[in-house]
Parts: sequence; C-alpha cells; structure tokens
Amino acid sequence: MDRFDAMRAFARVVEAGSFTKAAQTLHMSKTTVTQLIQQLEARLRVRLLHRTTRRLGVTPEGAVYYERVIRLLADMEDAETSLSSAAITPKGRLRVDMPSPLARLVIVPALPAFHMRYPDIQFDMGVSDRVVDLIGDNVDCVLRGGEINDQSLTARHVGDLPIGVYAAPGYVERLGAPAHPRELENTDHRIVGFLSSRTGKIAPLALHCESEHIEIKGTYVLAVDDGNAYLEAGLAGLGVIALPTYMAKAHQACGALIPLFEQWRINPMPLYLAFPPNRHVNARLRVFIDWIIELMQQNND
Repeated sequence: MDRFDAMRAFARVVEAGSFTKAAQTLHMSKTTVTQLIQQLEARLRVRLLHRTTRRLGVTPEGAVYYERVIRLLADMEDAETSLSSAAITPKGRLRVDMPSPLARLVIVPALPAFHMRYPDIQFDMGVSDRVVDLIGDNVDCVLRGGEINDQSLTARHVGDLPIGVYAAPGYVERLGAPAHPRELENTDHRIVGFLSSRTGKIAPLALHCESEHIEIKGTYVLAVDDGNAYLEAGLAGLGVIALPTYMAKAHQACGALIPLFEQWRINPMPLYLAFPPNRHVNARLRVFIDWIIELMQQNND
C-alpha cells in the first residue's frame, strides 16, 4: 500500500461523501479506492468511515485523522514545489467553474497570455451559471458574480463588473425608449427576467440617481437562468435587460443594443473567486487568483 495514495483516497472520499465520486475524481476504480481505505484502516487499526447501504459517514477518529491528513498532503505539495521547477513555473491541473459569458468574452480570450506565462498549467473549465458543489465535484475554485453567502467557502474579491441597462432597437421602435425606470412598471414595457441559481427568484433592478434610489420589478414574458440566453432575449427584443458592460460592449458598438437610463447608476456586481476553506491554495491556484485580479483591472480601465 502506498500510504500517500491511501491518504489522498481517504481525503477525497470524505470530501466527496461517496466512494464512487472519489474514484471518478482520482481517476481510479471504486474497487481500488475501497481497498486503499481498507488497507489504511488495517494499518491504523481504527475504523475511519461508517459505511452502510444508504450513507457514508466519518467516525470521530476519522474526522481527527482527516484534519491531519489534509495538512500533511498540503505540506507535502509545498515541499515538492519548493524543491522543483514548479516553484518558478507552477504546473498541473486546475479545475475551475465560471459563468459562460465571462468565460467566452473575458477569460478564454485572455488565456493565451496566461499560457505563455504558465505553460504547464492545464485547465479543466466548467462553464455554467449553476450552483457548483466544489467539494463533491472536486472543483478547485469558482468565479461568481454577486455576493457569496455560503459561509463554508473562502471567497476572494477579485473585481467589480459595471452594469448597464439596454434594449434592442426593435423593442424601442415598438414601445419607445422609457425615459424613467418607473416606466418599466405598470405599462406595456417588459423586462427579461434573470432567475438566480441560488434562490430561483428574479432580483429587482436597483438604480440610483443622485439622492433617489428605486427598485424596479417590472413585468416579463420570459425569465431565464443562463447569461447567454438572457443576452439573446434582449437582442431579440423580448424586453429590457441589465447587463455587465463587458457583455453589452460589442452589441452596443454595432447598434444591436441601445443604452437606457444613462443618468442612473446600478452598483457594480462584485466578482468573487471562491474555494473550499480546507483546499490548499497551491501555486497553480495562487497564480490564477493573481492573474484574474490583474485581468479584471485591465478590463475595467
């Protein structure tokens, strides 16, 4: 038995809550993972996990051992990094998840420059607006717009996304350009609703102009939970949309979107990079965080 393989397997089973999920993320068979845990328990002469047909739990001894194991594995990675070229050139696989528009319009186009700087880092990128189980899905970090309310995660503020309000020319021709945000309520005007993946609800549009602060709910004919679909609905003239300016920039430049309420302001959307608190911030993740902060500063200049 390789003790470090066994410890890695044990840590992943605890984090994933499943032998099957742990095996998938470790690229091992479920049988191999099971055998490693059994051999580890035999060596330690203690039961680490409660295994039943319905659930998997950690024994009190297993919980104590897990805390020691994750520190030991982190220290081992640091030791290897400090004695290798990885101290200068981080390498390995980084599993990240982010919204599709951010990936398509900002992150992926900038990745060639990141790759030139760190050629040995390999990305596995999930692209979605869904809520990701970082531990269960074995994701190193997520990029998300809006406040991070999950107290089980460590969140790093990496930038702010300016927001604007827009409508398609066809929509304006049909209904006119609303002069005041209140015109989006109790009139023929419509918004496109964006459904929060966390709450399943549509957040009101909050605007302010000098000392006036208002929240607009509006009426919609379509609500979606995906950023790309939300943009397409606005371009199709299905309603007024509130977008990060990076998503609207090209469409505004070619006349496909018209800015509205330019005297009004919407608070920028904070962008956070979040990761599990027990996940070691290795060299790969550290340079990625620094690069994201640098990239967001460049995009907001």
